[in-house]
Amino acid sequence: MLTNTHQVTVEWGHCDPAGIVYFPNYFTYFDASTNALFRRALGCNKYEMLKRYGIVGIPLVDVGARFIVPSTFGDVVTIESRVAEVRRSSFRMLHRLLKGDTLAVEGTETRVWAGRDPGNPEKLKGMPIPAEVVATLTG
Repeated sequence: MLTNTHQVTVEWGHCDPAGIVYFPNYFTYFDASTNALFRRALGCNKYEMLKRYGIVGIPLVDVGARFIVPSTFGDVVTIESRVAEVRRSSFRMLHRLLKGDTLAVEGTETRVWAGRDPGNPEKLKGMPIPAEVVATLTG
């Protein structure tokens, strides 16, 4: 399965008053990591991806994290993200946030390849992930 790695510098605005990353911000890091993986895999940014494949987005339907070691203001952390599983219209991401060689946070996301429901355009509906995308993510 495809893996992508990138670094994040923890900024003051990511932290709580104690100077440690406020936990929801890890989910922001993971969202950006998923977007970076797709940018690498498909050769386009998210906006271009949505237009190319005629979808509304890849919304989260399940998310979780295990916090092991806190990250603090000024830390440069590495996020390793990979596609763990691809189904017909959904996929599961695994994220590992590292401080040096130390695992600090593990995160998971389940996302849906979503378009407008033809029966009710105000609703979203899972769409089959195109074969070329599946091949790129699993190759």
